[in-house]
Amino acid sequence: MRQAEVYRKGILAGVLTEDGGEYLFCYDKTYLAREDAQPVSLTLPLQTDAFVSPVLFPFFDGLIPEGWLLDVALRNTDISILDRMSLLLLCCKDCIGSISIVLKPNAGGEV
Repeated sequence: MRQAEVYRKGILAGVLTEDGGEYLFCYDKTYLAREDAQPVSLTLPLQTDAFVSPVLFPFFDGLIPEGWLLDVALRNTDISILDRMSLLLLCCKDCIGSISIVLKPNAGGEV
């Protein structure tokens, strides 16, 4: 199981989990209680229930770079292009926009 913290504008918004070939995204309860809480994506509206998917959610997959930047990441690591969670964790800590993805401390799994 691997987990990543999802930040929106530097504020913890939720946790993305990869476990046994299934992905879950759950908003943080503290984030949901904020008056200024906004969804990380229109496809992931604010809710207390976890979102579940057999593949990495398209919103998060879309954060992974393409083209030459992806080639650089792949060339300098031993990560497979099919390992989308590892690529997300490797490339999206400081990506363009308001969302950042950080390996959750003590969550296991290396990038």
